[in-house]
Amino acid sequence: MSEPLFPVEPWVLRETALDTGLLPRTESLFALSNGHIGLRGNLDEGEPHGLPGTYLNSVHETHPLPYAEAGYGYPESGETVINVTNGKLIRLLVDDEPFDVRYGDLLAHERVLDLRAGTLTRSAEWRSPAGRVVRVRSTRLVSFTHRSVVGVVYEVEPVDGTARVVVQSELVANEQLPGPAHPDPRASAVLENPLRSLEHAASDAGALLVHETVRSGLRVAAHMDHRVEASDGVDVEVQAESFPDSGRVTFTAVLEQGQRLRLVKLVSYGWSGTRSLPAVRDQVRAAIVGAWHSGWDGLLADQRAYLDDYWAGADVEVHGDPELQQAVRFALFHVLQAGSRAERRPIPAKGLTGPGYDGHCFWDTETFVLPLLNRTAPDAAADALQWRRSTLPAAVARAQQLGLRGAAFPWRTIDGAECSAYWPAGTAAFHVNADIADAVIRYVDATGDDDFARTAGIEILVQTARLWHSLGHLGADGSFRIEGVTGPDEYSAVVDNNVYTNLMAQRNLLAAADSCDRYADQAAELDVSTEESAAWRSCAEAMHVPYDEELGIHPQDDAFIAHDLWDFAVTPAEKYPLLLHFPYFDLYRKQVVKQADLVLAMHLRGDAFTAEQKARNFAYYEALTVRDSSLSACTQAVLAAEVGHLDLAYDYAAEAALTDLHDLAANTGNGLHMASLAGAWISLVHGFGGLRDDGGRLAFAPRLPEGIDRLVFRVRHRGLRVRVETDGRQATYAVEDGGREAVVQHYGETLVLRPDVSETRAVPPVEPRPRPRQPEGRAPLPRSARKGGVAARET
Repeated sequence: MSEPLFPVEPWVLRETALDTGLLPRTESLFALSNGHIGLRGNLDEGEPHGLPGTYLNSVHETHPLPYAEAGYGYPESGETVINVTNGKLIRLLVDDEPFDVRYGDLLAHERVLDLRAGTLTRSAEWRSPAGRVVRVRSTRLVSFTHRSVVGVVYEVEPVDGTARVVVQSELVANEQLPGPAHPDPRASAVLENPLRSLEHAASDAGALLVHETVRSGLRVAAHMDHRVEASDGVDVEVQAESFPDSGRVTFTAVLEQGQRLRLVKLVSYGWSGTRSLPAVRDQVRAAIVGAWHSGWDGLLADQRAYLDDYWAGADVEVHGDPELQQAVRFALFHVLQAGSRAERRPIPAKGLTGPGYDGHCFWDTETFVLPLLNRTAPDAAADALQWRRSTLPAAVARAQQLGLRGAAFPWRTIDGAECSAYWPAGTAAFHVNADIADAVIRYVDATGDDDFARTAGIEILVQTARLWHSLGHLGADGSFRIEGVTGPDEYSAVVDNNVYTNLMAQRNLLAAADSCDRYADQAAELDVSTEESAAWRSCAEAMHVPYDEELGIHPQDDAFIAHDLWDFAVTPAEKYPLLLHFPYFDLYRKQVVKQADLVLAMHLRGDAFTAEQKARNFAYYEALTVRDSSLSACTQAVLAAEVGHLDLAYDYAAEAALTDLHDLAANTGNGLHMASLAGAWISLVHGFGGLRDDGGRLAFAPRLPEGIDRLVFRVRHRGLRVRVETDGRQATYAVEDGGREAVVQHYGETLVLRPDVSETRAVPPVEPRPRPRQPEGRAPLPRSARKGGVAARET
């Protein structure tokens, strides 16, 4: 059993010693972003590194997709996020020796990600190979209030005598990346030097670089400027220079022991696929002027105020498990970073913390991330959905290509085009359309945003409903059937009547019809006739939902339970994930589940199942689900809690929360898992808090496992902030902010919450059930293996 990588603290992630072998992982964990700009947590001096990374949301390069054999409807081009101009770099030379932690002696080193301040701080004490000791401190932020601005304060101080110091602050484009940029060699060649220089300049203490992506034609500008301070009597020489792929400002001074050189560096970024070079260049220059008006102290104060407001409505208090407390706050912070200022751009599966999944956005965003943002930062959720609306023309064109009406949204994308060369997902995973529609429904329910509902909302609902109407058909028995689709479980592909897909499509069809009734003028503009709307309702009412009377469960699809069982007993641990060791052909014809599918349907469409059906379904699919996806644990946590397996729910909640902090999937180095981070909140609030929010109502059924003494959380609802607290025996509800009443349900009882008056109710006991089994070797680590809230897990 290994010790945790970080001390358990409630509001920070602290690294007390530098392990260069863990840099890929810590660079992801210490990443800073605001949804527009993303900086991996690389060392200030740039080297050593695991993977350099500076990203601008949606700045990508296109490349050809590889196919052994072409087929109709296959996407021709892929999109991959690129590493844009690196403005983090600040290099230090001490008496001509470069500060490099691999040389000399690193006497002390600490980095701290502060979840309330929104900063990454670093302190180091280093003895150069020549014996000179210096102390270095830096603070880095990506501003939430100045969307295009990054700031760094860098201080150097000699400890044991006089030192000549040279600080080089840089902008670097097309920096060398370790290893192939992409598994496809053709794409790798395209992405090796993705930026072509258009303009560069240097003056005073600043530098500017403007580039253009070679194939996608996006203009990217980066501008840096500096303010330098030094102890009395210290003269600082400043020199600025620029080249096509780099800009550098050099500060030179002689410092006596105890004297300091302090550098404030601001970098602004801008990009566009349509604006001219002068427009993009002037944009970044203006952003720097605006940021200097606030000043460094103002940027810090604004950052703290922004986060204070966020935490007031988002914080989850987990009493009794300090490690889980730290993990859920870490998760909430990073999900906010992924979407807060994305502003009508996607929220990628890895956020802006790394190049994993090529920087693509999946249905993960709508199904896992947006439910959290709806209740904590609803403006960010609205922006993500507005981005989906902006891609409707591409989705409509894709549907037409496939011979369908309406919109076929992509399974993975950056700019709206389908980028998956895996056709069972890129072509057949139609559930993504219902997932997006579901996100629209839940956002409107959570916020009451009528303007959104009558514009973007109805457009998305109508076009997705049209897809289902044209994709499905009426069977001989009169039921509406949707065949040849891939559900969330990618180990079962191109199946008939996937329960999740059908139930989510049903919800989509009914919501579209309701929206057209509510907004008749907008429906007319979209050419929706009363006959078309009525047909959607008829299809929804006749939706086929497979059910096996003999087993008393819902098959995942029509044929699922007819398949042979996967032989888990002869599948060793090193053969997981299965997709990397077995052919899909074998996976498709067996009962084995990659990630929650039918169980996810019970979470999102709980109204379609009885309590007993949920319990039987959950037990059946627990024995088949191998969790080869990080999307699964949080959903299993929610349903385990609902059907009464609280200890198991606790195990799954911890797995979701610690996926990145413990690198459970061994790929955190490519970026954090946004859906699993959101899943930490979902596990606690939907699982142990029992939140269900269908139909614009808030319903709770709180219950706690042994190990969590008390749970406190807040949710935003239609301009109100509702606080929920439970110790497992009783629950207390209150309106904290909003100045008016809120109506909630507690285990089916309606409560009217008046401002500043709390309501407390008893929590009924949980009916004990036999603990279900998991596939051999795939059970989550028991939370009881963690003592005192400190992890005891091999990573």
